[in-house]
Amino acid sequence: MLPQRCADVRYCNRMTPKTFEIRCLRLPAATKVVQWEGTSVFKVGGKMFALSGGFTASYMFKVSNMAYSMLIEHGLARPAPYLARAKWVQLVGNNALPDAELTAYLAQAHALIVSKLTRKSRKALGLD
Repeated sequence: MLPQRCADVRYCNRMTPKTFEIRCLRLPAATKVVQWEGTSVFKVGGKMFALSGGFTASYMFKVSNMAYSMLIEHGLARPAPYLARAKWVQLVGNNALPDAELTAYLAQAHALIVSKLTRKSRKALGLD
């Protein structure tokens, strides 16, 4: 998916922190924990797939290798602090991506983490 910039941010459909939380928690077996100076940590099977708020007050999530390169190359994200080696990005601003694109990236982040869970874990969470 090619990132799209909006010519006039006032008219772009951007995701609020509350909507970010709702989108994350709508994903199958997703949970939220508040850790690290008030950061909302979204997990599936006990493994993180997205972060928001806290000391950075921005959105961070796991991405594929291709998405990692693309988002950084287009200036929409930077390597996430402490998580870059695991291919996590931090958006340059909470309005860097339109709502629909960010929702798709969150679903992809969730799917990437689910794919790394054991078959037993996926079955216990109702994901298999």
